[in-house]
Amino acid sequence: MNDDDLKQKLTPEEFHVLRQKGTEAPFSGELYNEKRIGTYVCKVCGTELFSSDTKFDSGTGWPSFTDPTNLEHVTLAEDTSHGMVRTEVLCKQCGSHLGHVFPDGPGEKGTRYCINSVCLNFVPTSHEK
Repeated sequence: MNDDDLKQKLTPEEFHVLRQKGTEAPFSGELYNEKRIGTYVCKVCGTELFSSDTKFDSGTGWPSFTDPTNLEHVTLAEDTSHGMVRTEVLCKQCGSHLGHVFPDGPGEKGTRYCINSVCLNFVPTSHEK
């Protein structure tokens, strides 16, 4: 799907974050406080990205995860924008910007995947309401 098609499918904010590497305002995303069991998928292509099992409250204002469901579904790239050096997280299938990963998370690996809500769709587990 090209960017012209995506402009028709996505809201202006979704397009800005996913395709122009923007960021949603902290604490504004509808998935920030999502507590149900399920899977988080790419809003553009539907690739499975994160599980509720790895979601945690980082206090940063964005949904945070310790790991993707499959490292093969994401691409990590150096991001030197805004005078910082960070690691960008992209959907490997469609190349959409998702957020960034930082080395300050809980767990064995200590990673915090800080992901914009507008980049994701939540698919609840079938027995959840």
